[in-house]
Amino acid sequence: MSQNGSYIRIDNVSRRYGSVRALDSVSLDIAKEEFIAILGPSGSGKSTLLRLIAGLDRPTEGLIHFEGKDVTDLPPHKRGIGMVFQEFLLFPHRTVRENLAFPLRMRKEPAGVIEERLEWVAGVLSLTMLLDRYPSQLSGGQQQRVALGRGLVARPTLLLLDEPLANLDRELRQEMEIEIRRYQKQLGIPFIYVTHNQEEALSMSDRIAVIDNGRLEALGERQAIYDHPQTPFVARFVGKSSRFQGNVEADGTTVRLPRYDYAFALPAGSGFQPGTAVDIFVKNERFDLVTKVEGGNGIACTVADVVLRGPFLEYVLETDRGDTVIAVKPKRNDPLPVQERVFLSWNPADCHVFKAES
Repeated sequence: MSQNGSYIRIDNVSRRYGSVRALDSVSLDIAKEEFIAILGPSGSGKSTLLRLIAGLDRPTEGLIHFEGKDVTDLPPHKRGIGMVFQEFLLFPHRTVRENLAFPLRMRKEPAGVIEERLEWVAGVLSLTMLLDRYPSQLSGGQQQRVALGRGLVARPTLLLLDEPLANLDRELRQEMEIEIRRYQKQLGIPFIYVTHNQEEALSMSDRIAVIDNGRLEALGERQAIYDHPQTPFVARFVGKSSRFQGNVEADGTTVRLPRYDYAFALPAGSGFQPGTAVDIFVKNERFDLVTKVEGGNGIACTVADVVLRGPFLEYVLETDRGDTVIAVKPKRNDPLPVQERVFLSWNPADCHVFKAES
């Protein structure tokens, strides 16, 4: 363990490809039994970071330490890592047993070690009854467990996962999210999970590192990243939000949205100067909807459509200025009908206000 208590330390790491800066001065500490998600859109630099941690690429600047040891120049096979990729990469004409044993045979492990490791990983991933089947005889979830098993069979000290659930359907993906998190807790080793899917990041990880344009935008516990975004990008990218433009009033405590002639109190501690142009982000599930009959105050809207999302209703609202806003509310017995006039508002504590981006 390193002196600062981190198991893995990414220290001011950058990676350039010619004039392109794919990763820019990223620093990150990961604890021994932590599940951390690297979340960002396509092209953000998250897979570049994973390759650097794996040793598949070398940083242009910065250092990488495992347990206090500098591994920046160490090749992948000497880092004690396992990897699971988006593609299952299973050999179709080899059994599950042979697929699982392949990494060990490449390392020329003794037959006794191979058998012991196979028994262990098959037990952890519930693959014992499937060892003599071929990939074509397995379901998608079973194939994914075999791919996981191949990453774990050598008992790595760290598992790297690069969007491993991207090719599964939604229901199976949600099942595997639960399973992968359970495996990580059972094994007690760090998992670093790269994804552009915020649902995966929020459901599995202990902490989330949000990356955009090669920079680390935010790092924190998953609930804090969702509820308290620290930058406009995180507010836009994590969770489904609507954005409004406003100006801080002369009293310094109120924001007015000139497009809708609607004003609300600034969240406590905002500290903006009067006249500051601001962007306001509100998560779609944090909106309040009140009918005119109920005496509402807010942005005047008309219900254009109602979409059923399981236990929730998604109200498609059209403002009087012709803008579309989505509000998500729990399903109830008397949903608002289409063409209902409503007022859209929110609790100031439930919105996130940033100085307007130029």
